[in-house]
Amino acid sequence: MPTYLITYHGGGGPPASPEARDQMMAAFGAWVASVGDHMVDPGAPLGASKTVSAEGVSDGGSGAGVGGYSLIKAADLDEAVGLVKNHPFVARGGSLAVSEAVAP
Repeated sequence: MPTYLITYHGGGGPPASPEARDQMMAAFGAWVASVGDHMVDPGAPLGASKTVSAEGVSDGGSGAGVGGYSLIKAADLDEAVGLVKNHPFVARGGSLAVSEAVAP
């Protein structure tokens, strides 16, 4: 079963109040539970980034817009997309990119 990288984009950052953060984490926990055995790694938020290229190292870059990640297993891309359609991050205004990890 292929592995899919879910990257989080937008969404406005974490809520300011502790109560809202608790609600956000509870909603995320419920989503993780709903994915069940498809979950590989619930992931984490991402902080500062640097880009490394032949020209050297620079701040930010192409990955700067990625706010977090998760890893899931699914039979195909359509199933993977179906598993994230009800993700609470989407309800908060963010978007999720679903990419298959292709084995060499």
